[in-house]
Amino acid sequence: MKMPRLSRRQRMFVQCAPFNEERIRDRAMRAAVFRVHKTDEFANQREFDRAVAALVQTVPIPEGVTAWLSKGIYVAAPKRTWKQALRNPAVLAIGIAVSVIAAIFVMKLIERMNEFPGGTTARRLLTVASSVHSLMLDPVKTDAGALGDYFFMKHRLPHYDVPPEFADLRTLGCRVFDDEEGQRVAQIWLIEKHMQFFIFPAERDLKTGAARHFSGWRYVDQYRWTGVVQERNGVCFMAALRGSEKDLAPYISKPKD
Repeated sequence: MKMPRLSRRQRMFVQCAPFNEERIRDRAMRAAVFRVHKTDEFANQREFDRAVAALVQTVPIPEGVTAWLSKGIYVAAPKRTWKQALRNPAVLAIGIAVSVIAAIFVMKLIERMNEFPGGTTARRLLTVASSVHSLMLDPVKTDAGALGDYFFMKHRLPHYDVPPEFADLRTLGCRVFDDEEGQRVAQIWLIEKHMQFFIFPAERDLKTGAARHFSGWRYVDQYRWTGVVQERNGVCFMAALRGSEKDLAPYISKPKD
């Protein structure tokens, strides 16, 4: 039987086909062999391959080659340990990238957990605290707790009170100003540790307009300034100073009278 016309790929498969009768696993090679398995040319090729294989089997292997192969040299590549794998630049780069992504994710998660209504305004006011000098405020020397009535009578600001934890501290001055969002903010400068107080409206719900409440004291920090914030009656109070949380913690942890 005459050899059918084959493509270049099919000819390659036919020339590489096994010469025994075992099942060919590759589908493309099996299809190519099926087309030519009854031809005289393919039969001659198989007979030639079998003869060469039989001749090779009869050739003795020199003792030097046998000893060389028995040692496993170049027969199997040595297994790489995990320490060698870690020294691979590609593995190191992937590890560093994953570590950075994980660190960013953890930082974002911590920030999200520490977020509270009014936190953005509080951080913005910490920037104000770092740039304002006491000479810019009206001189008012009294106990901080007495300024709630002052803000109500002079500026018509209800509930702008200083919490009991900070009410006994002496003041140097105060002022009321409008922030960039048009909110009325009261600022108080104190003698102790150059501390500053800020009293401002609590964040409002966009749909209902109601104040968004939160309980307890919450910390914020910005440009090496730290503040501790509390919300009452729809108004937020923040005590701020240049320092860290440990500088403010004694004030909010002391027992109330």
